[in-house]
Amino acid sequence: MFVDQVNIYVKGGDGGNGMVAFRREKYVPDGGPAGGDGGKGADVIFEVNEGLNTLMDFRYKHHFKGQKGENGRTKNQHGKNAEPLIVQVPPGTLVRDRQTKAVLADLTENGQQAIIAAGGRGGRGNTRFSTPANPAPYISENGAPGDERDVQLELKLLADAGMVGFPSVGKSTLLAAVTSAKPKIAAYHFTTLVPNLGVVSVGEGQSFVLADLPGLIEGASQGAGLGYEFLRHIERTRVIIHVVDMSGSEGRDPFEDYQKINEELQSYQLRLTERPQVIAASKMDMPDASRNLELFKEKIGPDVPVYPVSSLTHSGLSALTGKVYELIQTTPVFPLEEEPKLEGEALYQFEKEEEPFVITRGSDGVFSVSGPKVELLFKMTNFQHDEAVRRFARQLRSMGVDDELRRRGVTEGDTVRIMDFEFEYTD
Repeated sequence: MFVDQVNIYVKGGDGGNGMVAFRREKYVPDGGPAGGDGGKGADVIFEVNEGLNTLMDFRYKHHFKGQKGENGRTKNQHGKNAEPLIVQVPPGTLVRDRQTKAVLADLTENGQQAIIAAGGRGGRGNTRFSTPANPAPYISENGAPGDERDVQLELKLLADAGMVGFPSVGKSTLLAAVTSAKPKIAAYHFTTLVPNLGVVSVGEGQSFVLADLPGLIEGASQGAGLGYEFLRHIERTRVIIHVVDMSGSEGRDPFEDYQKINEELQSYQLRLTERPQVIAASKMDMPDASRNLELFKEKIGPDVPVYPVSSLTHSGLSALTGKVYELIQTTPVFPLEEEPKLEGEALYQFEKEEEPFVITRGSDGVFSVSGPKVELLFKMTNFQHDEAVRRFARQLRSMGVDDELRRRGVTEGDTVRIMDFEFEYTD
């Protein structure tokens, strides 16, 4: 089964927790802090494997979660970092964030990697909080949570040239004639249900990859037929081979077919019209094909190259593939999107946040404090130690949470909620 679009969930591993511990050695009374830091959580990394050509494996596994970093230990021993979770994807995979639609990675080359969900950093042990004023702190941090997101994987085949045209115009027969590919061929519409790839050899050491796409119909760019599902595969191609049935065997006019397909390409993505296009006038061995070709050339003009071919007799195929190869060599790669920007290790930088926190009051009178920085501090605070709780309160005060609560009318004894934790406000 060919699968070219899936939605999955990825989560980087949480960081390991820091530890509160003290030296316990003979002849060393009241030893200092000795709690180690937690290890970093596992990154979820997508890696290109050229042996894959479909996203089918993701139909059966939708969740990918990295392991948690090891907790810190006594004697200042830091926890181990978790090994990254490597997820194999086929070349040509575009990774998008489902919520923002931003491109996270465009993976095209074998072995190429991209961090899709970064693991959380490890929490600090109490050794890190030692100061002259507090040489034996009972404070440690929990590990930071790993990044998590819903992503969409979209496979866009890596082909140098792609064939477009109405159903049953001879695309699959042409692919079989110029390559060793064996696509399904039959005398009914939509015989081709999935894209097929083949390698066209045009000389010693000279070749290109050709894609046969399912037939388009009018309205394909808006979702009609199968075209909408597979038009994406032509986005990476440098040259478009427009296959037109010159025999008129379906009762259609070849020039009208040509215009309608180009309208669908333009409607789907305007940049598709920037690619050089070669017309393959197919089925030239059929009656009336020569007369239809003359009329077609009169209407289309001399600027668009037209190559009459017959997949049955193999006439004209060398000239067609030679011209396509020539255009591929002189046509640059068309970018799919703007350069993707990975967030990388900047997941915990909140300087760009317009609002460091948000305070709301519900109908039950409870004040709710939310915001990325506040919630991260909450998750990383070890509430089992009073010193850590006092430190958390100082951090909220320095951020201005207390002042904003008072401005909104909080009074002694009111309930304040952060995530699932509720506490009583005291001034």
